[in-house]
Amino acid sequence: MPKENILIVDDEEDVLELVRFNLDKNGYKTITSISGEDALAKARSKLPDLVILDLMLPGIDGLEVCKKLKNDTATENIPIIMLTAKGEETDIVTGLELGADDYIAKPFSPKVLIARVRRILHRTIARDLEKAPLKIHEITIDPARRQVLIKGKSVDLTFTEFNILYALAKRPGMVFTRYQIIDSIHSDDYLVTDRAVDVQIVGLRKKLGSCGKYVETVRGVGYRFKD
Repeated sequence: MPKENILIVDDEEDVLELVRFNLDKNGYKTITSISGEDALAKARSKLPDLVILDLMLPGIDGLEVCKKLKNDTATENIPIIMLTAKGEETDIVTGLELGADDYIAKPFSPKVLIARVRRILHRTIARDLEKAPLKIHEITIDPARRQVLIKGKSVDLTFTEFNILYALAKRPGMVFTRYQIIDSIHSDDYLVTDRAVDVQIVGLRKKLGSCGKYVETVRGVGYRFKD
């Protein structure tokens, strides 16, 4: 059974209890919070393995919590799943730009929630442990360590940015549509917009610096990694 610690942040008691109940039932350890300020304090003191973060919070809202966590060296690598109300596409894009790894729209299925949590925590780790590092151009991608090096210097990527880079680099020259990119790193219940994929690509290119040129746009189709 899993033993990861998950911080749940939501000011709606019924939603908080629904998430907590389903995570506890599946063997996860849970920490709960009903405000942004308290969530930041608990994230920094408990260092959970994952944060499930509602965007609509009193005081410091979820986007600001996300920003503060990603700008703190102690918490920047903790994955974040955002909880959003339907129609909040702007907030979803903003959250992804700030470094969030995934999102779930309310109302949501508990089964989808658990599937997303499992994928974030385990899917790529277990699958990639035996894979050798991939070296292409000046980039080295080590899936076992989830590490990217450019000319020997480490590059800090989010969970989703790493998976997009790895998916593209494994098949250099192959053109991926936006939905093929999502299918390669997420299950098919992932609700995504073209804009959300583009945001991840922009962030990835920026972090790759001069090597960002290898992630090429194929106009009207999608993206590819330069062969």
